[in-house]
Amino acid sequence: MRIGVPKEIKSQEYRVGLTPESVSEMIADGHEVWVETLAGAGIGSMDEDYVAAGATIKATASEIFAACEMIVKVKEPQAIERAMLRPGQILYTYLHLAPDPEQTADLIKSGAVCVAYETVTDDSGELPLLKPMSQVAGRLATQVGATALQKLGGGRGVLLGGVPGVNSGKVVVIGGGDVGYNAALMAIGMQADVTILERSNKVMEKLSYEFGNRAQVRRSTPATLAKLLTEADLVIGAVLIPGAAAPKLVTREMLPTMKEGAVLVDVAIDQGGCFETSKATTHADPTYVIDGVVHYCVANMPGAVARTSTYALNAATLYYAKRIARLGWKDAMREDSHLLNGLNVCEGKLTIEAVADAQGLDWVEAASVL
Repeated sequence: MRIGVPKEIKSQEYRVGLTPESVSEMIADGHEVWVETLAGAGIGSMDEDYVAAGATIKATASEIFAACEMIVKVKEPQAIERAMLRPGQILYTYLHLAPDPEQTADLIKSGAVCVAYETVTDDSGELPLLKPMSQVAGRLATQVGATALQKLGGGRGVLLGGVPGVNSGKVVVIGGGDVGYNAALMAIGMQADVTILERSNKVMEKLSYEFGNRAQVRRSTPATLAKLLTEADLVIGAVLIPGAAAPKLVTREMLPTMKEGAVLVDVAIDQGGCFETSKATTHADPTYVIDGVVHYCVANMPGAVARTSTYALNAATLYYAKRIARLGWKDAMREDSHLLNGLNVCEGKLTIEAVADAQGLDWVEAASVL
């Protein structure tokens, strides 16, 4: 199979779909890999590194989209990229379709076979291709939140760890999954006063055992959240409903109850955000203020640490990329129901219920297209 790796064009996105090492594995399996020039520059991998791995360098994305059977990316295709997709072509990347009806419509129109990293599952019901970026984003959330809390970041001027004689900053993490766990881990490491809100008894038990008295783990209820918002310096939104739009847990009416200069970091922004006042921002202009509360809503947070993120992502995604390339998408999905769960759009049909529910569209069972 001929596999294409275009340069990411989303604002301030430096990750790349395949590392030179991953390309080398694809080549060893007998495939051909085309890489757009400078696609890996953001992670320090130059064209000569890809050539040494066996790749063919192409000058433009249009050449890659026109000739390759499978396109491997990181972020959802932008409008100009979606226009280059063709019927039957495989797109393997993050999609986050639920809050993005324009992208959904374009992918359906393209006739392409679109596999979303974020809805591929595993035997334990987790999301193994989303997990590495959730880990990165969770750790970054505390880091960027701490920066935004500084006066130069627009915040209250609070040091999360405090100092002797001065209280630590209060951090509230909404959601105890991979993002929330990693956000809390970093906040605890910075010696902040940490509370994690979670609904699952199983997850609460796990977090309580893991963190002991270093963090409070509380059941997430509207009343508990409303009370904690009045006390928080930093709130990290880490909720996830796989494939679906994120619920709006913090409403506009709640903002005036928060401290002036408090910070909201919405890691769920890829799925529409879990704060009612969230709107996607970029690394170039990451924050805005509403009712005195600083909002950080960058939609590709892991892109800020592109090298770490790319290698972590490839460690998870390469396995399925190799299966699809070796077997073809239909046989790969017939053999693996977890990969089938990643199929979001296929040859003009929407194949994921959560997106259909979010956008009021018709859909078909993914298995029916095999």
